[in-house]
Amino acid sequence: MSSVAVDTQNLNIGEAAARSGVSAKMVRHYESLGLLPKVRRTDSGYRQYGEVEVHTLRFIRRARDLGFSMAEIAELLKLWQNRRRSSAAVKRIAQEHVADLERRIAEMSAMKETLEQLADSCHGDHRPDCPILDDLQH
Repeated sequence: MSSVAVDTQNLNIGEAAARSGVSAKMVRHYESLGLLPKVRRTDSGYRQYGEVEVHTLRFIRRARDLGFSMAEIAELLKLWQNRRRSSAAVKRIAQEHVADLERRIAEMSAMKETLEQLADSCHGDHRPDCPILDDLQH
């Protein structure tokens, strides 16, 4: 059984997307934001990605999965690529993100509680009276 070697330095956008778990559309988007450096192109203009770009795309995908903003990801990428970085800078970004997540969770919990109270006070029958709609108009 013969296997065909894949040149991991000359991946097209679809192959790079599949290897990184990021859609081709998002690869282009990250490139346009400067999160992913411009890649080399073939004579006919097709982008060519290598393992470095795939690894960077995986980094971005994981950071997005953790809810980091694009600005935070850009900062994290710079730190990741700078071997002389201070881990304190990375930790600061992570702690700020945790604080933001805690704030958003508290806001969402308050929204949920309010909606539960409104839903409980609504009869949900054929009558037009609805405390949910009454509350929304204020």
